[in-house]
Amino acid sequence: MNHAQFPSLAFPLLDKVELPDVTRVRFKRPASKAIENVEEAVRGEIQRSDRLKQMPQGASIAVAVGSRGIAKIDVVARATVQCLREMGHSPYVVPAMGSHGGGTAEGQKEVLAKLGMTEESLGAEIRASMEVVDYGETPDGARCKFDKIAAEADGIVVINRVKSHTTFDRPIESGLVKMVAVGLGKAEGARAVHRTGPEAFLKTLPNLAAIALEHAPIALGIALVENAQKQLHTIEGVAPSDFFDSDERLLKLAKSFIPRLPFERLDALAVEQIGKDISGAGMDFAVTGRADLRSIPNPAPFIARIAVLGLTKGTGGNGLGVGLADFTTLGVMARIDIQQIYMNSLTSTMVEKSRIPIVLQNDKDALRALVSTSWSKDDKSTRFCQIRSTLHLDEVLVSESLLEEARQSPLYDGEEAVGPLAFNSEGQLTTRAYTEG
Repeated sequence: MNHAQFPSLAFPLLDKVELPDVTRVRFKRPASKAIENVEEAVRGEIQRSDRLKQMPQGASIAVAVGSRGIAKIDVVARATVQCLREMGHSPYVVPAMGSHGGGTAEGQKEVLAKLGMTEESLGAEIRASMEVVDYGETPDGARCKFDKIAAEADGIVVINRVKSHTTFDRPIESGLVKMVAVGLGKAEGARAVHRTGPEAFLKTLPNLAAIALEHAPIALGIALVENAQKQLHTIEGVAPSDFFDSDERLLKLAKSFIPRLPFERLDALAVEQIGKDISGAGMDFAVTGRADLRSIPNPAPFIARIAVLGLTKGTGGNGLGVGLADFTTLGVMARIDIQQIYMNSLTSTMVEKSRIPIVLQNDKDALRALVSTSWSKDDKSTRFCQIRSTLHLDEVLVSESLLEEARQSPLYDGEEAVGPLAFNSEGQLTTRAYTEG
């Protein structure tokens, strides 16, 4: 990995900052069912596919899998491979993740392995390549690129989660359509989509997907929707002609499960972990209120200052999203693979997410800086909130100035006094938002 080096700097003025005491507040999320037998659900959707049933015995089927940490994605992919083989086909797996994995074939296989998907666990060969075929040009001049190995198959099964995009709202965001245009477009396809900025997601992406759907041998999409507990709520087989309608319909369902903080304004937000397995942008803009794209207004809530204190285990060295914070630590930067996040930003053209915030020597200094620069009247009255991640909001730590507002939320489910934030001898935070995990 390629890590940046930063000096360990001390600022005596931070020693005078008084961090507010905190209370742990619990919020209940809307109850929603989870699929009990994922393998059975996947098999049922595949077996209903007329196109797959009409294919001759021995047909080669490319199973396209992305880079997101989707609930039970390894189970879904393995069940897909097994069911296709039982139908008499010859399945193999292709990474469909644009430029992720450093934009290399080997890097993309490594991303799959981190998600629990290897040739051994899937029971199928993983054929990774960055080579693409060209299917033509969109009205706005973008070339439609498509994974060459997948294009050579007799059929393609596309697996992806339908969810909100990490930066802004539109009728179709992340799902089967995006997987076809960007994921299977590999690095060149991803660049074609992102080249013209946010407008590309409204025009270029759908146009590229339409061309790919016309020319590529796509047989079926498997659309996944997670509930608020990050469990699989929906598994739906989708014919290629229905990709657009399905994505739009399922996106509304997916957004109904997204966790939110019940605050319109915060002075200071401490995020214990960011990661690509939390959000494509490291942390969800709907929680942080920061997309930070010049042409797109930031959504609510307004948060004056944000500190990032760690990375998830699942994200590896991909610390994309750290650029949306104001402060971070030496420990975080020591884990971030600069090559990886720069590659993401150069491909997506959304460079803001890879910028480096102010880097302080430990959690204690980062939180002191967070509070003291947050424009609050004084340290103790700071509207401070600490979360595990933007995906984990069932338990949060809040300062006294937020407590009554939290109690008024219809999601409020109790509280527990915690007191002062605690740190170890090295200045690392030991008071966590979650009581477990």
